[in-house]
Amino acid sequence: MLFPSLPEVEVVGVEVSGAVVRVEARVAAPGASCPGCGEWSKRVHGSYLRYPSDLPSCGRPVVLALRVRRFTCPDASCPRRTFAEQVAGLTRRHGQVAERQRKSVAGLGLALAGRAGARMAALLSIRASRSTLLRRVMELPDPAVGTPTAVGVDDFALRKGHVYGTVITDAVTHRVVDLLPDRDAATLAPWLAGHPQIEVICRDRASAYAEAADTAAPQARQVADRYHLWANLVRAVERTVMDRRPCLASLPAVEQEPGPQWETPLPTGSDTVGPVDPTGWMADRRREHHALVHQLLARGMGLREVARHLGWGRHTVQRYARAKHWQDMVKGQRPRASKLDPFKAYLAQRWEETGGRITGLALLEEIKQQGYRGSYTILAVWKQDALADPDGMPPPSPAPTVRQVTGWLTRHPAGLAPDEEVQRKAVLAHCPELDTAAYLVTAFARMLTLLEGEHLTDWITKATASGLPGVSTFAAGLNTDYAAVEAGLTSHWNSGPVEGAVNRIKMLKRQMFGRAGFALLRKRVLLA
Repeated sequence: MLFPSLPEVEVVGVEVSGAVVRVEARVAAPGASCPGCGEWSKRVHGSYLRYPSDLPSCGRPVVLALRVRRFTCPDASCPRRTFAEQVAGLTRRHGQVAERQRKSVAGLGLALAGRAGARMAALLSIRASRSTLLRRVMELPDPAVGTPTAVGVDDFALRKGHVYGTVITDAVTHRVVDLLPDRDAATLAPWLAGHPQIEVICRDRASAYAEAADTAAPQARQVADRYHLWANLVRAVERTVMDRRPCLASLPAVEQEPGPQWETPLPTGSDTVGPVDPTGWMADRRREHHALVHQLLARGMGLREVARHLGWGRHTVQRYARAKHWQDMVKGQRPRASKLDPFKAYLAQRWEETGGRITGLALLEEIKQQGYRGSYTILAVWKQDALADPDGMPPPSPAPTVRQVTGWLTRHPAGLAPDEEVQRKAVLAHCPELDTAAYLVTAFARMLTLLEGEHLTDWITKATASGLPGVSTFAAGLNTDYAAVEAGLTSHWNSGPVEGAVNRIKMLKRQMFGRAGFALLRKRVLLA
């Protein structure tokens, strides 16, 4: 019952001494093999007791009192005259713990690392320090690499901005195959040369990985990852927009559509009264989404099925399903009562009496004497929104930033708000070069989404002829890596599993705090 997988071990007795359980056992085998020459021996030279600790029982530490015999080697030429017997699966030479406890401690180290694993071991009544857990992890053998035919390669940060390594994953099973301490061609090339069966290499567009693949794995097909291609295009578009900043600065003011309006104002003394049928584009979208979700649920579809059908998150669908009325989905947009509400009539009167010549600080001093306890920021925001424009319309928006315009050009049109669509059309009409960039972005997105890599040559020609800074440079760079880019735009292979492995590496690094050296990190990643 205590050693079901070790039939040669016999339990002589069990004794409970305070908080410790002592199990007396012996080996019933008639002899043992000499570890030096392999000869079988039955001549007992002597015996002694070993006290390896075992897994706890009912929260109590367990200590084995194992009677171990020492045999005499029958081979006179063997350098060992005597040897002690070892029980496979229970003891090892110079070991002070049983093998099953050693495996349990190693498992805790793999799952929780040092300090967290030591705390969990203490709860399980296992004596093991954080350093012991890490040593047990380092003692584990590396898993077999196997013979992967398609691999993904990417870099990860050992110390962000300073030291980087390389992670290699099996593109079919998505399992991490190996970690390398650098991200240069001299480190990756020997590894690829040792695996000549590799047929596909998914990589980003780093020149070091391309050089290593060309040198050590000429038989493999290199595939440039689509995510990295799109990220490179976004950066190129940002450089194009940055070059057109003078054009953006001269963009005429675009009239903004008013935001959601409320049919009845919110009473200033209550926070519990809800809005009455809000209007505006946001309210219209919430109304449509609420009706769509409830219509699909009425057909008998589950929440997860509706989420998959619509391409939404499960929790988003759940919020719409729980809302009885669509107005419940816009409660967070209703205006809140402000500390300034009791003083707004007085402020408007003073502004009108002075013809708008009174300063905000003077107004603040006057209402403080009447009991205002808020900050000047609340007054300044209200003064800018309500007093500066008598019609209550927001002031003209400033020129869009480079990041905003880049987002309008590179995001899916369906993800743009109505006001962003208006601003995007105004920018493209005012800056013809950006209209050309938008056309090229749309064409590249279609190639990338529908895997129409056969149009790549035509796209590169148009992008190069456009002369746009950033986009034309990006197109020229595609020519230097044309085969890999075309493979990325025509095949299903991608580096998504590698990016997932990089995220797991970040999690393991955070678990180990400052002790995440490369050797320990590699062991945990390969065995996790």
